[in-house]
Amino acid sequence: MVDRDSSSPSVHDFATWEPVLRLLRDSRATEQADQSVRVGGRIGRESWNLPLKRRVPAPGQDGQVEDTRDEKAAVERVRRALAHAGVDEVRFTAKMSPDGASWLRLCGASPAVESGTDTPHPGALLLVEGAVPQPWRRLPDPVPGAVRAPSADPALLERTLRERLPDAIGATEAEIAAAEARQGVPLPEELKALYRVTRLRAEDRDDDDDAAERACMAVGGELFALEDLYVANASSRPSRWEFAAMEAVVTPPDAAVQGLVGSPGWIAFGDNGGGDRLAVDLTPGPCGHVGQIIMLSHEENVGAALVAASLTDLVLDRPGGRRQGSGADRPPAVAHVNSRRLPSIEAAAHPALEVLSIGVWEAEPLSLAPVTELPRLRTLAAYPGTLADPLEIAELGTLEFLALGPEDWRVLLDAGAVPRSLSAALVKVHGCPDPPSTVGMANELLALWGRPQIIQAVVEGDLGPMT
Repeated sequence: MVDRDSSSPSVHDFATWEPVLRLLRDSRATEQADQSVRVGGRIGRESWNLPLKRRVPAPGQDGQVEDTRDEKAAVERVRRALAHAGVDEVRFTAKMSPDGASWLRLCGASPAVESGTDTPHPGALLLVEGAVPQPWRRLPDPVPGAVRAPSADPALLERTLRERLPDAIGATEAEIAAAEARQGVPLPEELKALYRVTRLRAEDRDDDDDAAERACMAVGGELFALEDLYVANASSRPSRWEFAAMEAVVTPPDAAVQGLVGSPGWIAFGDNGGGDRLAVDLTPGPCGHVGQIIMLSHEENVGAALVAASLTDLVLDRPGGRRQGSGADRPPAVAHVNSRRLPSIEAAAHPALEVLSIGVWEAEPLSLAPVTELPRLRTLAAYPGTLADPLEIAELGTLEFLALGPEDWRVLLDAGAVPRSLSAALVKVHGCPDPPSTVGMANELLALWGRPQIIQAVVEGDLGPMT
């Protein structure tokens, strides 16, 4: 966190932070007039999170513009300093005494720490550069017997669309070939037929604002222009390690769609209008068809829903095929042991278990002995105080992600027992423990893998007494 230009606003200069600190102190003036104010937050070049106590508008009145104007101005001052320092974001904790003495601890971003959380504590630690969770590494299983649905009829599809969109401008064969080259995968015949009718370029519409809506009505979804097609592989559904590591890829034997994060055979060509992607599926499940239409929910990280057996069926609004396999008779790959779900570690243990999450637990602490020999267990997340002996974690030789509270991490670190199989880790904070100590522990873990440290700095100044 080194400033590049001494003439620019400095992240380490108290004056840079003074407006933010005043806002935070003043927002708590009535409730903490005779006490020190302690707060934490985050400011980044794209977004920020400040724990301001905002004024409640009088009944019947909206919030005033000035309620946010000062906040934006104060944040912008810090963001300019971040830009000059080449830092994407900074987390902070601050203490402001009633007499005005103020202390600010800054925590700069590290390339080995995931960002995006709204707490002053570090996100997931990337112990192995470039590593992604196992579900994001999964490729489609081969389905040798998969064929197109009998309903797939490119000629009928093209005729139908030309009747519905008589004035549309279609793509040339050269443009379709160029799209295939960009995607690195041949487009299925039905998708080619669609774009031969309409390529959906903005410049083709002239002043016809309704052209896109007509194309949507004709097909049954909001179409992408030919140039905007993309392969919905795993990288198109990014997720932070702390969430992604808790997912599992499961495809039941009666499934029409493989339960993947993404696939090199999922070609996204449209949207349902609510952020869910429509795609042609060239890598179907055991009971699916090549070229079936699926929908990728924007609210989920894994899997897709079957919409139609073919693009022809979608356009002709035929009944949408069969349901996705449930896999209800298979043991779950993700298990939650807590006061409301599974009653024990033994109940979660089976050879297919990949993710074990131990939540709030009111009984005696739990032993990990029932899962120490499981061949596929890759994720363990344990709520503080739930483990009888954290050192049992050292027996889990297949872990790639571990999320623990500071006390359990301390046991592992002091014993030299942190599993070396890990690709990522999280110091899971509950409540409001001291962020500097959390950062220090995170740096200890990063040091074990020789990864870049989280840089910290302290800034002091005087705001003057509260009035």
